[in-house]
Amino acid sequence: MRHASLYLAVPVLLALLSASAVAARDALDATLEPLRAEHRLPALAAAVVKDGVIVAAGAVGERALGSGVPVTVDDRFHIGSDTKAMTATLAAMQVEEGLLRWDSTVGETIGAAFPGMAPELAAVSLEQLLSHSSGIPSDTAEMLNLYFSVDAFNHGPSARRLRAIDAWKTNVPMKPEGSPFQYSNFGYLIAGAMIEAASGQPWERLIRERLFDPLGLTTAGLGATVTPGRLDAAAAHVRGADGSVALRVWGIAADIPPMLGPAGTAHMSVLDFARWGGWNAGMGRRGPALLKPATLAILHAVHTRTPPRPDAPPGTPGTGGYGLGWGIVPFPWSDRPLLAHNGSNGMNLAKILVDTERDLAVVVLTNIGGKAAEDGASAVQQALYERYR
Repeated sequence: MRHASLYLAVPVLLALLSASAVAARDALDATLEPLRAEHRLPALAAAVVKDGVIVAAGAVGERALGSGVPVTVDDRFHIGSDTKAMTATLAAMQVEEGLLRWDSTVGETIGAAFPGMAPELAAVSLEQLLSHSSGIPSDTAEMLNLYFSVDAFNHGPSARRLRAIDAWKTNVPMKPEGSPFQYSNFGYLIAGAMIEAASGQPWERLIRERLFDPLGLTTAGLGATVTPGRLDAAAAHVRGADGSVALRVWGIAADIPPMLGPAGTAHMSVLDFARWGGWNAGMGRRGPALLKPATLAILHAVHTRTPPRPDAPPGTPGTGGYGLGWGIVPFPWSDRPLLAHNGSNGMNLAKILVDTERDLAVVVLTNIGGKAAEDGASAVQQALYERYR
């Protein structure tokens, strides 16, 4: 009987310890709600991780505007281009395993599948793709037509990536004068295809098995956040020019095409997003050992300089340097540049800030895009960094 009582007591004790840990975490709702209301955001969530521990978190607002269904810290939010750092991490794994090199070129990795490829495109390296310094431009009308091609239902994401590359292969990358930096989703699409060719696995499988699962990101997934027929996550919204807000809850209109996965289709809760930030803030030393710290440092280092972009669209860097999937950004309220990135599919906005010297990360999420979202999320990011650094 004593043994049975002991076994029964263990889960009860664990539950009490878990509840105590949650209670010890600072609640951020009182900080978030005024900013959510001021900037008219459907929902707003944030978390802070210090020394590998989530020390503060909160979520306010509604899953869908007017629904009356509140968001929680466990709700899935879309993180957009913050997926790029994850794709760069997958590439780094291939480099450590000898399947790719940073100077592996498009031509030597996947060029055989694309006869007639422009030599200049074939000469682009993996490092250039991941640092937006390849000469491949930001989304052009031709690229957008490829992303939203009418054959979307005839091919899976990997095949559509290859078809897009084949259609674009005769274009010559052009580097602008001054900085070679051009924020290029298409470059990350090509990098994803190179990772798939080297590994023999689809990018969608790799990111789950090599990154989401080992890090314990149980809410992480790809594509639109909300399960069709349910309202079980933070749904996407679009604000019109007249200030009206439209809901994008299910279906293909709720996210960018799946072929752009390597550039930005991941989603997860604010707590899991903080865990990803904390792993980077600790340089991977706490585990899991996905990469050697020296390799992670390569991802975090400046590879190209970002020219000032005062009107940079929400989700894209406006200044600083760029590593491999990470911006290295100066902020007026920080004593040094910090790792940072924004992500947006136009219907959501995600911000991540990482200070490796302080082992600190701040993440902010909202389920609407646009300037108001950028302004509100930036205010939260600054306030929490100044409070917890």
